[in-house]
Amino acid sequence: MAKEEMILTKDGYDKLQEELDDLKYVKRKELAARIKLAISYGDLKENSEYHSAKNDQSFMETRIIILEKMLATARVVEADPNMDTVQIGSTVILHDVEFDEKIEYQIVAPAEANVAENSISYESPLGKELLGKKIGVSINVNAPMGVIVYKLLEIKAF
Repeated sequence: MAKEEMILTKDGYDKLQEELDDLKYVKRKELAARIKLAISYGDLKENSEYHSAKNDQSFMETRIIILEKMLATARVVEADPNMDTVQIGSTVILHDVEFDEKIEYQIVAPAEANVAENSISYESPLGKELLGKKIGVSINVNAPMGVIVYKLLEIKAF
């Protein structure tokens, strides 16, 4: 089976690499010290500090494996500033027709998406509708509460 490619923006790649480095070179040492201290308390069968630290270690090592796989298969994309269509990495300014307000989103990979930071996945309903669109078009997005209509006002490369 071929490896599935992970598409990331440069910023997203850097953030994942930073998280991986922190887990491997800082958190591992901290957790090892926590485990060593917990072992010093004696009887491991009823040592909640030890079991908690080992559980945390398991989660951390799993996250390290996931990040390493993601970064190994990553393809970093950069939005072309000369393109006049929405692409992965583009920042768009939309007009929400119903609420008469402007909204700004960056189109990113699923691993980078964070609605609180106005980053949406290209696989999300809105992201799918936006890819390849030009300024001035209306976009209809099917949502649980009905169809949401946006007008694409601006496209910015990052």
